[in-house]
Amino acid sequence: MKQAASTVFVVRPASFGFNAETAASNHFQQLPGHLSAVQTEARAAAEFEALVATLRNHRVRVLVFDDTAAPAKPDAVFPNNWLSLHADGRVGLYPMCAPNRRPERRPDIIAALAREFRVGEVLDWSGTEDAGRFLEGTGSIIFDHENRRAYAGLSPRTEPGLLAEVCARLGYRPVPFRSVDARGQEIYHTNVMLSIGPGFAVVCLESIPDLPERALVTDSLTETGHEIVDISLAQVARFAGNMLALQPTPGPVLLALSQSAHDALTPEQRTRLSRHATLLPLAIPTIETIGGGSVRCMLAEVFLPEI
Repeated sequence: MKQAASTVFVVRPASFGFNAETAASNHFQQLPGHLSAVQTEARAAAEFEALVATLRNHRVRVLVFDDTAAPAKPDAVFPNNWLSLHADGRVGLYPMCAPNRRPERRPDIIAALAREFRVGEVLDWSGTEDAGRFLEGTGSIIFDHENRRAYAGLSPRTEPGLLAEVCARLGYRPVPFRSVDARGQEIYHTNVMLSIGPGFAVVCLESIPDLPERALVTDSLTETGHEIVDISLAQVARFAGNMLALQPTPGPVLLALSQSAHDALTPEQRTRLSRHATLLPLAIPTIETIGGGSVRCMLAEVFLPEI
């Protein structure tokens, strides 16, 4: 299975805004301040459309689904948290921590994908929500598809037992660890501090306080042939770890990231990453500050085989 997808799907937001239900564990969210709800939604909508257009201009296949108006889903623009789509045709559905995010799981989207791609077994782990066990898709899990490893920063949204169960079913080796921000609070999603692309890994090693766990992550990435680009906690706060490698058809690998993340990287880091991929900064200031997620969170990779 390749590491960089050629196709992604996105969800056009219908009611984007600050989600009070997720704020307790997502310390990257910020209140909208002077912006009204209407202004916030309008800005998010414009950023979304520009992101889609830019990706398509760079020959990435982007499938767009519209969010449903009811119930209101302020985080629907981040679909990578509720599913994963694999090259063997399997689909994973994941349990979400915040109750108001659970309606984001939409059978109609899976059905629409099945008209263009081969969808086989649907693995639905969402039933563990009632037991308070959560694992939020590729926010929680960073899949190294080529080496069948699954990295996960444990948090209220990433339960270790469920991680082990998912990895056993999908055939991946789990690499669990704990990761904290500059205030010592658990980082809510692994994809904020770790991104794995073809031949490289962007990771905030200082966010892993336990030295044996840090060594476990470093050794695993190194032995699987990844050049490690270490970023700081200050860069994590600007979403410099929230990147996604994409494979246009045709063309070189792209590294999609926010403009904020791009600007936070040092010239030396950009040079090292540019040896593996073309950096593609995308401006989404409203979505990432109010929503607390960035470009990677907006993109659901489609590895399913085409019909």
